[in-house]
Amino acid sequence: MTKIKLKIDGMHCTSCSMNIDMDLEDLEGIKSVKTSYAKQESEVEFEEDKITLEQILEQIEKTGYQAKLVSEADKAQEYNT
Repeated sequence: MTKIKLKIDGMHCTSCSMNIDMDLEDLEGIKSVKTSYAKQESEVEFEEDKITLEQILEQIEKTGYQAKLVSEADKAQEYNT
C-alpha cells in the first residue's frame, strides 16, 4: 500500500474536492482519498500493483483539475516559511 500527497490546482469550492474523491474512489486499487479544498491537496492511498501514479493523475485531469506529487523539498519549504 502506498500513500501519497498531491497538490491540486483548479478547485473553486468544496464540491470540487468531492468530485475528485468520488472519481478516484471509483478506480480499482484506490483504498482511500481525502481531498481538502482549503489546503488544495489530496491524500491518496492505493495499491501499486493495481494502479499507477500516472493513472491517478490522468483521472484527476479528466475530472478537470491539475495535480502534481508533493515532493519532500516542497514539504521542507512549507516548514521553513
